[in-house]
Amino acid sequence: MSGKDAGKDDDKNASFCLKSPRPVFSFHLEATSGHARLGKIKTPRSTIKTPAFMPVGTAATVKALYPEQVRQTGTEIILGNVYHLMLRPTAERIAKLGGLHTFMRWEGPILTDSGGFQVMSLAGLRKITEDGVTFRSHIDGAEKSLSPERSIIIQCLLGADIQMQFDECISLPNPTAEIERAMQLSLRWAERSKTTFHERATEGQALFGIVQGGTNEDLRRQSAQSLTNMDFQGYAVGGLAVGEGQEAMLRTLEATVAFLPKQKPRYLMGVGTPQDIIQAVARGIDMFDCVMPTRNGRHGVAFTWDGRLNLKNARFAEDTRPLIETSKCPAARDYSRAYLHHLIKSGEYLGAMLVSWANVAFYQDLMACIREAVNNGSYEEWAVQTLERLDGVGES
Repeated sequence: MSGKDAGKDDDKNASFCLKSPRPVFSFHLEATSGHARLGKIKTPRSTIKTPAFMPVGTAATVKALYPEQVRQTGTEIILGNVYHLMLRPTAERIAKLGGLHTFMRWEGPILTDSGGFQVMSLAGLRKITEDGVTFRSHIDGAEKSLSPERSIIIQCLLGADIQMQFDECISLPNPTAEIERAMQLSLRWAERSKTTFHERATEGQALFGIVQGGTNEDLRRQSAQSLTNMDFQGYAVGGLAVGEGQEAMLRTLEATVAFLPKQKPRYLMGVGTPQDIIQAVARGIDMFDCVMPTRNGRHGVAFTWDGRLNLKNARFAEDTRPLIETSKCPAARDYSRAYLHHLIKSGEYLGAMLVSWANVAFYQDLMACIREAVNNGSYEEWAVQTLERLDGVGES
């Protein structure tokens, strides 16, 4: 072969490499222990081990933490918020600046919510129609609108790896007729969300459907079956942890999960406490998000293996112990409870930063222990022992 011909072959090989498709989104179920599941979600960016907890990065930041600190906790995926980012700095500006990952210096996967929950919580400031929602910005009072199509366009502009359908989430309790109306509207919006997603998304991105229906098991079944027929890449259980109580939440969760595909990831939105997560994993949930680790951290409440500690309390003023002596997180291992008490009582920013860091690390350590217990086939026993321990101290 001549050098000239060899060069042509090199060009062909280079062209083939450039045209190789990015890895597609997929979920692999690796082990079970009872209904608890161990798996991996593969995205073009990286693989996410499940069960997984996603810290909430509402406005392109996990509050009070550097991105490097979030990564050091073992976090593999974070959540971004459509409502807040569409208002400021706007999805179009973030896209112009290279997308949300570049904008906030986060290289791992990002899941974005649809904005529906925040818009619905505006109550008197919004109006719902078949087309979508018109609302007033909480920042300047300007009139804005959000529809299934616009929500997906925003999520695509942000470059979200996992996107959520636009839905209507209502508070509980509510009349059954109102719950059914919102559920049926969410199903119609799901179809529109999926159409726009297929028009705008890039290869490897995924769209999840959201099951609604309050605590009514029949409505949950209808919603889950209808969404399954639409064939989303994953399924979320929405509309829980909105006032119904843990017992009702878990009962509804069991009834819902029974109608979701086994070979696709299941995401419980907005939940929650370590106890809630342990109980939900036992019912087959793979993904979680909640503001609790950072919100509590900013108010001086730390999560530990022996329960929650309210560091404002005087009993910590001379406590030289760290939050968690065995933790790999410097915030939990290297600073005394007395020092953290001092920072929180003094209103020092460092207090909120350290406790938030320690809390996110605790949640990720919790998820690692959950995965290990499922892999060992001992999840039920581990869950009973851990729940007893977590309830041991409280916030006194």
